[in-house]
Amino acid sequence: MAKELVATIKVQVMGGQATPAPPVGTALGPHGVNIGQFVMQFNERTKDLTGTMVPVIINVYNDRSFDFVLKSPPAAVLLKQAAQIAKGSGNPKAEKVGTVTQAQLEEIAKTKFEDLNAPDIAQASRIIAGTARSMGLDVVG
Repeated sequence: MAKELVATIKVQVMGGQATPAPPVGTALGPHGVNIGQFVMQFNERTKDLTGTMVPVIINVYNDRSFDFVLKSPPAAVLLKQAAQIAKGSGNPKAEKVGTVTQAQLEEIAKTKFEDLNAPDIAQASRIIAGTARSMGLDVVG
């Protein structure tokens, strides 16, 4: 008998620091998944992304087995790291909180390219630049 997909769960967890506590435990518990096994596998695969928010899509099957796909960190998280700021601006048009360079935008675009709907790196950089502007970051050079 083939495995049947029962649920698809999307959560964002700090890379290398997943615990059975919420949001992981509350998302997986109702489906009968072995939470400890997921936490161990997730932490092993994300140990190089420690401290970065990582989106993960978990597929749960009818025999309580699971597999998961890691996505690239959100653009806002990568931009905050590049600009070395704690958070974006509450009023991005009037209040600028930092700057990012075109080279930093391209690096972030390369990281996120598979998750973006863009035909090339130049277009992906423009998408990331739009996110940067909406956070109150100035894009320079």
